Amino acid sequence: MINIALPKGRLGDQVYSLLETAGYGCPAVRENSRRLLFESEKNGVRYFWVKPSDVAIYVERGAADVGVAGKDILLEYEPDVYELADLGLGRCRMVVAAPKGFYDTGERTLRVATKFGHIASRYYAERGREIDIIRLNGSIEIAPLLGLSDVIVDIVETGTTLRENDLEVLDTVVPISARLIANKAAFKFKTAAVEELTQRLKGLV
Repeated sequence: MINIALPKGRLGDQVYSLLETAGYGCPAVRENSRRLLFESEKNGVRYFWVKPSDVAIYVERGAADVGVAGKDILLEYEPDVYELADLGLGRCRMVVAAPKGFYDTGERTLRVATKFGHIASRYYAERGREIDIIRLNGSIEIAPLLGLSDVIVDIVETGTTLRENDLEVLDTVVPISARLIANKAAFKFKTAAVEELTQRLKGLV
């Protein structure tokens, strides 16, 4: 039995459809219920829904053998897991954005609003730029408009929200997509099963 952590929401639905097509279906997942745990003895899988940002924790701690998490989560929290495949789902990018016309003179500490503090810190450290991280959990686009920050580091899919708030992209930090990850111990003891699942998904991607 392979234990699989799925992220709640649209991405999780897409991931499950991919797994179903790969031969790892579990009819109960499609039922409209509040259940969080589903099992298919026939296909040897047990699924459970968790908050997207928690998938890596469940996998790292061994509650799940494999799971699907965004590359942003893996870069920000650096969980001790194996990254097995890029599933190509949930494609977007993490960017630096600022009000139109903004120019970084480098004369003072740059104020950066983000919920991805580690990623932003690494990005600017590589450029030798001194920054002040302002950690926010939502509505990050408004921070520079109210003078809280100079720039933001955030995930962008279409760019519509940025444009509507008169912000523009200055640079792309990293491309983001959903990744199949595995618990290291589970990979060791369930190698054949996990590798077969990985290869089936790669074949579909």
